[in-house]
Amino acid sequence: MTLHLVVFLLFVGGRGAVENTQTLTVSQRCVEDTNTFLREINQDEPKGYAVLMYDAFGKVGSNVVGGNTNQPGLLQQCRSAHGPSFSGQYCQVFLRQGKVQYFVGICVPDSCEKDDVQTLVLYDQLQFNQMSLIPPLPSILVNQSTQEMIMTHCLSSKIAPDTSDITCLFVCCVMVAIPLGATLLTAMIRWQWKRKVEPTLESSCLNAALNLYGTLKTSSSSSSETNSWSSEESNSNHPTRTCSLQSRVYGCLQAVSIQKTTQGIFSTSTSIPVGGYASLNGIRVLSLLWIICGHSAQFPVINSLDNYKDWRKTVESSPFYVLTISGPVFMAVDTFLLLGGLLSARSLLGSINKAEDKLSLSLVGNYLLKRITRIQPLHLFIMCLTIGLISLVKWGPYWFPFIDTVMDCKTYWWANLLLISNLLPVHEICIPWTWYLSLDFQCYATTPLLVYLYRLSVFMVVAGGLLLMTVVASAVITAHLQLPVFQPSTMTSENYVLYYYVKPYTRYGPFLIGILTGIYLTTKKNPLLKQWWQAALGWLCCLSLLALLVGLPYILKETPANPSVPHALYQGLHRPLWALAVTWIILACEEGYGGFIKRFLSLTFWVPLSNISFACYLIHPVFIILYIGFQETPIHYTDINFMYLFLGHLVLTLAVSCMLTVLVEKPYLLPK
Repeated sequence: MTLHLVVFLLFVGGRGAVENTQTLTVSQRCVEDTNTFLREINQDEPKGYAVLMYDAFGKVGSNVVGGNTNQPGLLQQCRSAHGPSFSGQYCQVFLRQGKVQYFVGICVPDSCEKDDVQTLVLYDQLQFNQMSLIPPLPSILVNQSTQEMIMTHCLSSKIAPDTSDITCLFVCCVMVAIPLGATLLTAMIRWQWKRKVEPTLESSCLNAALNLYGTLKTSSSSSSETNSWSSEESNSNHPTRTCSLQSRVYGCLQAVSIQKTTQGIFSTSTSIPVGGYASLNGIRVLSLLWIICGHSAQFPVINSLDNYKDWRKTVESSPFYVLTISGPVFMAVDTFLLLGGLLSARSLLGSINKAEDKLSLSLVGNYLLKRITRIQPLHLFIMCLTIGLISLVKWGPYWFPFIDTVMDCKTYWWANLLLISNLLPVHEICIPWTWYLSLDFQCYATTPLLVYLYRLSVFMVVAGGLLLMTVVASAVITAHLQLPVFQPSTMTSENYVLYYYVKPYTRYGPFLIGILTGIYLTTKKNPLLKQWWQAALGWLCCLSLLALLVGLPYILKETPANPSVPHALYQGLHRPLWALAVTWIILACEEGYGGFIKRFLSLTFWVPLSNISFACYLIHPVFIILYIGFQETPIHYTDINFMYLFLGHLVLTLAVSCMLTVLVEKPYLLPK
């Protein structure tokens, strides 16, 4: 939804109508109810409802200099006030005073529409003892006494989902109902078979059904279990035609039932072959935790802190806060791209080997189709869930910045379906954090071409050219638009996200390095490292590079006013260099030079968390948005508060992700 904001100038001290501003009318009912409220609060002993409405108005708080400029008031108290012929309605007035933008919560009769409220504020009709109920911030704090009204917005107290909301909720219910129904029917069929008088037929039907499920298996654990069941079939009779039909129905139900989708989710045994890629689970989970931690800090500071300036000063002063929001926090995304490229190359090369070393169009099509079925069911479920859930919740004053996101979903949902949302302007992306899925699939689609070129003499030329392209594109865009390279400065730069952060031509480097790493690990015949000093030198370079990439943004934290070579070079090189450093960690662990780092990253503890990591990535922003959207008062930054926010979001994310993995992600996977 694009908001067309009309700016009205308000002058303190006899705040009259601005010249050239079109006179707006207020409805008769709104005028009468507002006058009733204003008369009442000016009485010596006002009635209770008037006191509640007056008290619900936002007031100037302490620490304005530190960023406490928003004045949210009390939403629920406003709505609890009931006058003679009206109830309280909570609205927000968005203002600008000098360089400071803020909003004030006000409580007006529910007979007033948004335009009525705008007019009442514009003409300064809301007064108590001849003083405005929406006074400007003191000039001593902001060095500017003139207010500008940007817009008004009234929060509805009613829940009114539209057709698209209901459709989304229906889709979510159907997607969950299918595995639940299959689970129930599977249990009923087994119970009925056990009650049959003919044990031979029962055994035959059951074994045939389980054997059929073996063709629908989706994990190695289910495969081994199916084989053990199927081994008993050799001593049983062939099922009759009726039994065969029953077994087929049972096998299909079994494939999507909870009994099967839960297998392997909580297991600590990895499906990765012994001695191969065991460190990836730890790297994946640690990167995910870094992203959740970063989002837990990023989302509240957008609009919800009462000490934003204090927070920013703190996180900019120490590299310790790289774990939350400062520095290159979202380098974890590049780690995911690296792992995606590595595993995509490994998967495709494995399929080629099974196809007698032939890379056919049908193999590529099947390769891409499996990727789509891997990510799209849960992706679309989260999109529908978010749209539907938002329509059922009564939000607080800090929800307003997220409204555009929801409305964009109803306009640009097709971009998520086609996995091209990152190619849209960032303010039009439905469910903004899903841009990564589009980027990941676009990179994934390039793997067959690079694997095909791998056997040709031009492979290294093409790979080097692509890597150089991403470096140059990032550097040129940064220099041309004077982009920042330091968090949190990047959060306030629209061009950073719009032209750089989500685009494939600036983010392809780590994925490409992942493809090259995957090809090397899959096809290597001899170890890369042969002497301990080579490993020691590699670890020294790797750790030094990681420290340099984390520390440099603190030197370059000022946003350049002119094209800056240091900023451009850092922006162009830091993501590929980060990917190279992580690649070394993987290679060193694979070749036996990882030491305690390999033992830590290969702990079986990481395996179940890695199994639900995709659901964790998609669902955790929903909990963060819900938390912020329910707030009626600002959040106060302290280290302990943010730590508890992160831990709370993490626990909820892990619990719900387990259910989403079992009910949505696993049931809709294509059989391997």
